[in-house]
Amino acid sequence: MTSQVIQGYAAMAAGQRLEPYSYELPELKGHDVLVSVTHCGVCYSDIQAIDDFYEVVTYPFVPGHEVVGNVTELGPAATGLKKGDRVAIGWQGRSCGKCEWCLKGQEQLCIDVENNGVWFTHGGFAAAMVADSRFVYPVPEAMPSEHAAALMCAGLTVYSSLRAHSAGPSTKVGVIGVGGLGHLALQFGRALGCRVTAFSSSPEKEEEALGLGAEDFVRIDDRPSLKQRGDSYDLLLYTNHANVDWKYVVNLLKRRGTISMMGFPASVEFNPQELVVRELSMTGSFLGSPATMREMLSFAKAKGISPKVELMPMTEVNEAVQRVREGKARYRIVLTTF
Repeated sequence: MTSQVIQGYAAMAAGQRLEPYSYELPELKGHDVLVSVTHCGVCYSDIQAIDDFYEVVTYPFVPGHEVVGNVTELGPAATGLKKGDRVAIGWQGRSCGKCEWCLKGQEQLCIDVENNGVWFTHGGFAAAMVADSRFVYPVPEAMPSEHAAALMCAGLTVYSSLRAHSAGPSTKVGVIGVGGLGHLALQFGRALGCRVTAFSSSPEKEEEALGLGAEDFVRIDDRPSLKQRGDSYDLLLYTNHANVDWKYVVNLLKRRGTISMMGFPASVEFNPQELVVRELSMTGSFLGSPATMREMLSFAKAKGISPKVELMPMTEVNEAVQRVREGKARYRIVLTTF
């Protein structure tokens, strides 16, 4: 591959607006593939990275990790793909392949995770990007590209948690937050046969939440309703970043119930005695393995999982970022480059 200069949008320093930015793509090596970007979702994690919330970002920084496009070039060891394939890429663009977790097929837990994000060779807010072909996934036929983009991070995160906790027809699930992740968790939970309740601070989302698969809708700030539903749920998926009254949330769980954390609230405060006496668990859900990604895409196609997407042109990237930053997206914004 001859060197190519790519046009993208980058933050030049933490917290800054994105600016047009030109950069040279690295030479394709090993399993690398070059993907011409057609769609890229805007995730709250992109905003956190723009702000250097994780303290690992190097600037200039091109965000974007919910990517769909077409393969245009392949490295010498890339297999399973060919030029012209419509593919999708999530947050993880590579792994070390050598650590305990990679060897177990749990590459999302790779000990070199700080260097594994697609961002770190520049992400999908651009005309093209490079990723390891082992983390590049064919998009199921007939699945809209904007839907595939929205599934690559949010969809994988909620699906992998439901699968990790063996959610099925006997599982009562509460989804806390009806947003980018939560609206997909409702659909995946229902498709797995779970009984699903939506918890939200936004009463205007009730009708849509019920249409997405919830059998019940509860205000997360309605303490009497939360208390009434105590000791009822096998699994709670915490999908947003807002603070809640954790005493009442923990009380929702049955004995040996689990809270799966996907968001980053400012604090989590409750009496740890509850964990001990009722044998509760609190876990995290960070993406999923490549095998789980492929399974999720296949399941989403088979069950008709349909992300609610707003399309915006890449030229309006700063407006899109601001809508996500302010929680105004309904429910995922996907940028288009065509």
